[in-house]
Amino acid sequence: MVNVATNRIVGRNELDDFIRSRHRGVLLTTRANGRPQASLVTMGLDRSGRVVVATYPERAKVHNIRRDPGASMVVMSDSFGGEWVQVDGTAEVVDLPAAIEGLVEYFRVISGEHDDWDEYRQAMLDQGKCLIRLTITEWGPIARGGFPARLVEEHP
Repeated sequence: MVNVATNRIVGRNELDDFIRSRHRGVLLTTRANGRPQASLVTMGLDRSGRVVVATYPERAKVHNIRRDPGASMVVMSDSFGGEWVQVDGTAEVVDLPAAIEGLVEYFRVISGEHDDWDEYRQAMLDQGKCLIRLTITEWGPIARGGFPARLVEEHP
């Protein structure tokens, strides 16, 4: 079977439904020299419709967001040939201790309930984690790579 490239324009509700079930992404921030910084991340969508990422304050993506909050996320399907979407917006870094409940929500949207939330909260404190929240302001179509339809129609 030949894959045909697709681009589906979607509204915000359909976008959120698409993102909610996917947890692999590429976060794009801007380095001090203006070039992009790409970070492979595990991500989720919080109840407020923001993309959330747990990380450490020493990471380049955190330094970049603190300097320039404009960011993008490519949300990918589990399979390489699956659908994906790029969302753009404004990112913020939430540090401990304010990040604790956001980190709990991050875990929940990706993995469900934890066996011991007190233990999880303590682990986040011990590790010195922080949370990135990306407020989505724009998004592209939900896309899938493949051949242009005209080539598939010409050569079935």
